[in-house]
Amino acid sequence: MADIRVKIAGLEYENPVIVAAGPPSKDAEACRACVENGAAGVVAKTVSAVPANVPKPCMHDFKGKLFLNTELWSELSVEHWVAEEYEKCKVNNEPLIIGMGYVESDIRTLIPMLDKYADAYEISSHYVGRDLTPMLNTLRAAKELTKKPVFMKVSPGVENLGEVGRILEENGADGLVAINSVGPCLSIDIETGKPFMGSATGYGWMSGAAIKPIALRVVYELAKAVKIPVFGVGGVTCGADVIEMVMAGAAAVQVCTQGIIEGPKAFGRIAKETNEWLDKHGYNSLDEIRGITIKYLAEREKANYITNPPVVSEDKCIGCGICKTVCGYKAIEIVEKKAVINKDKCFGCGVCVSKCPTKAMDIAR
Repeated sequence: MADIRVKIAGLEYENPVIVAAGPPSKDAEACRACVENGAAGVVAKTVSAVPANVPKPCMHDFKGKLFLNTELWSELSVEHWVAEEYEKCKVNNEPLIIGMGYVESDIRTLIPMLDKYADAYEISSHYVGRDLTPMLNTLRAAKELTKKPVFMKVSPGVENLGEVGRILEENGADGLVAINSVGPCLSIDIETGKPFMGSATGYGWMSGAAIKPIALRVVYELAKAVKIPVFGVGGVTCGADVIEMVMAGAAAVQVCTQGIIEGPKAFGRIAKETNEWLDKHGYNSLDEIRGITIKYLAEREKANYITNPPVVSEDKCIGCGICKTVCGYKAIEIVEKKAVINKDKCFGCGVCVSKCPTKAMDIAR
């Protein structure tokens, strides 16, 4: 079997699948359940100086395609976490990252209370704008108060991601975490006309499978700009998603939404699928694929404007006709139960490749 262990800023994990700060890590019992079901470690739900008051309903799953939430930081006080939760979070002495936020005064209050329990910290500065000062102030305060690793969570809307990553690295960040959920977003129950979320505006934040392409782009931009590790977060639902994140440069991944909709067993399943993919493709470790997309795109000098019609593997083609149906250029016919492409009509768009149920088509990229 492939070696899927990872080491991040001195923290050692048996696999790359870590519980993200959120409902799956809402208390010690939840943290332990995730590790017992295969998670390599946990980021305990973010605490702040005061408990969160969460508007409800606060979560809605749209058949696994996307997920809306009005979740905030922990609804439990930091005093409760210290008295009742942190000491009970671990199963086998796996690393415990403590999530915390959001401004400098919070950090200065929290770290003296938490340092006894933390193996590392994740600071959520949340949806910062162009002024990085508040984010840097939280980082500097944390580095002043603890010798433990400090990971900074980066939001998807931040401009000049590479520059932001380098600035955080220069100011002492031991790693980056990307991304937070995306939004605000609105979804309406058409039977009632009411929003699904219980916030005053009806807005929520999107997570789950739908945000993976955004998360991958952010991870890629950060990983190619910095030397410190990057945790990939957002839309990880299976082992293939882990592979994508690692190819984009992630050191490991964090999973939240899939752990909500599937339960704690999701973490072990995702880790198992990651290992199986590596074995199937002949890799011995995650290090062999980490950042290969960064290397590939560094060699790509410009966009491709050449039309490359897909190539059909006749032994895989079952003549189902899906490719013909989706082809907007009328370039595909089914002849003797096999797809035949008219190269003069083909635009090289690639949608037929994405829709082929047997992966009988391939296109140059």
